[in-house]
Amino acid sequence: MMKCPNCSSKDIGKIGSHQYYCWGCFIELTVNGDKMSVYQVEEDGTLSSLDDLFFGDESMQDFSQIHLS
Repeated sequence: MMKCPNCSSKDIGKIGSHQYYCWGCFIELTVNGDKMSVYQVEEDGTLSSLDDLFFGDESMQDFSQIHLS
């Protein structure tokens, strides 16, 4: 089960082949292999990256332990 890295909610919806949406805190997650990116959805529908808040300067995050269902 996937958990949101922001609010730890399990209420995650799949919106694309590698894209997910957290209904707990309204952020979008993109997972490609073992790398995850986190985005805030703006009022106009554009996405703003939140990776620097969650991951700092690390360019690659290991999310291989996350089981997507």
